[in-house]
Amino acid sequence: MVLGKFKESEVFMSITFRNYSPQPFFTDDYRKVRDFLIRVDSPKITSRMSWSAWEWAVTHRQRDQDNLDKIGLWEDDGKLIAIATYECPLGEAFICIDEAYDYLKPELITYAKENLHDKGKLTLSIPDGDYAFMKEAMAQGFRPTMNNDHHALLDIDSIPTFELPNGFSFVCMADDWDWYKYNRVMWRGFNHSDTPPYDDEFIEKRKQMLSSPMIIPELVVAIKAPDGNYASHCTLWHRPGDTVCDLEPLATDPEYRLMGLGKMVIYEACKRCEKLGAKQLSWALSQQFYCNIGFYPTHTYTYWELKSS
Repeated sequence: MVLGKFKESEVFMSITFRNYSPQPFFTDDYRKVRDFLIRVDSPKITSRMSWSAWEWAVTHRQRDQDNLDKIGLWEDDGKLIAIATYECPLGEAFICIDEAYDYLKPELITYAKENLHDKGKLTLSIPDGDYAFMKEAMAQGFRPTMNNDHHALLDIDSIPTFELPNGFSFVCMADDWDWYKYNRVMWRGFNHSDTPPYDDEFIEKRKQMLSSPMIIPELVVAIKAPDGNYASHCTLWHRPGDTVCDLEPLATDPEYRLMGLGKMVIYEACKRCEKLGAKQLSWALSQQFYCNIGFYPTHTYTYWELKSS
């Protein structure tokens, strides 16, 4: 049902709409969205915006922190039942909804069109097979692209034995963690220039990226090269009692690629997470590398693009 112009406290039956808090980081709304994403997560995987993707986005150095109040929240008697959000920049939209309220999807699509675009440009992530969602998106001017993400799983008990090359070793955030080396592998691993910024403000942003209360320091793992630099790094996200953990991110310094280090840092983090009860690792894969190391796809999300009329 249409809530109209999305005004604060506008009501249809017991459902109300409001905007997310403009305050960044760990607010009550941050926690409410995280708990909602945990609650609606299921084998159906209705959105690529998992709780761990939300955690990573909240503290990401590139997140647009000035437009947080453009995130839309729908509640039923105070219980969060749907969100329309972006991840880092405006211009991308993720719609997450309790399946009991699927009839609100047209309203959420309209909201995303009006509020989450970047100068009229907007992509919307839609799970393949959700035909009602796709039909409504098409009716509102979206068209599918060839860009997609594949939700995939890795069975931890299938991980083979492995050995690091001589002179390489594992370190984690619970040990003697070096923020400058972490900054270096993240910067170079995501194919920026050879020399990363090392000023205090930039290092603080790196610390911010691992400041989530859901971080488990033992699962923030790196491989240290013989020269002392971090050659590869990954972070796994896990909640006590969960059998599935999530990967976000993985970065390998170009100088150390094609040595199997990206695979090994994932495997090591998985073995650590296995001790906490995890049986599978989840990831939205988009590269052959992940299939080659044991991930298998289970669901696909296609990015739909808003076409100008």
